[in-house]
Amino acid sequence: MMKRPNVSQPQRPCNIHIGGVQKLSLVDYPGHVAAALFLAGCNMRCGYCHNPELVLPERLAPSIPVDEVITFLKSRVGRLDGVVVSGGEPTVQEDLPELCRQIKALGYDVKLDTNGTHPDMVRQMIDEGTIDFIAMDVKGPLEKYVEIAARPIDLGAITENVRLMIDSGIDHEFRTTIVREQLEVADFEKIGRLVKGAKRFALQHFRTGTTVSPQFANYHTFTDEEFAAAQKIMERYVDQCVIH
Repeated sequence: MMKRPNVSQPQRPCNIHIGGVQKLSLVDYPGHVAAALFLAGCNMRCGYCHNPELVLPERLAPSIPVDEVITFLKSRVGRLDGVVVSGGEPTVQEDLPELCRQIKALGYDVKLDTNGTHPDMVRQMIDEGTIDFIAMDVKGPLEKYVEIAARPIDLGAITENVRLMIDSGIDHEFRTTIVREQLEVADFEKIGRLVKGAKRFALQHFRTGTTVSPQFANYHTFTDEEFAAAQKIMERYVDQCVIH
């Protein structure tokens, strides 16, 4: 039985750049058969990112009309039970809350993937009840954020979004993509303190391929032993730590 949300605000035209749609996913939203929407545009330039067509302005994918996406989601009611809104970085688009309202109005659970740089928008959507699960990328310890993101970063916004997610009680996951040339095992003590009290944390392997920065083709991830050591650290701070 799909839940019907309490979305009281009237719907309006939604101006948003959707760069891609995955019509079926069994892995992106825990416990859900979901579709995934990939919104174009990002305020970071993480070199390891595998979605340059959603990040780099000169390579942005053509926009798929919102009406077309909503029509597709209407056709899948009863067969899908969740929608993942990912990117790029969804919160750089002002109409993200309206998009989530329209998706919730169809009865779907909504999962948001974010880098945590716009906590005010996330708080608005939590308060409205238009998102049900949040996954946040934690780039590293705060002192390495600017280097890894390759952009100026408001670290206060990062810490605010972390605490917002944990204190709200909403389902959530934090995750870090591990590039050995950027992070070391000891960094996870500081990362652990940053997300202390979180429900779930994922340590993600960096895998080579098409990336925002071509130099990352020669970079590496942790060894199995290093992953195990980082996991042991994180298990002191969070309810569950997994390795992907």
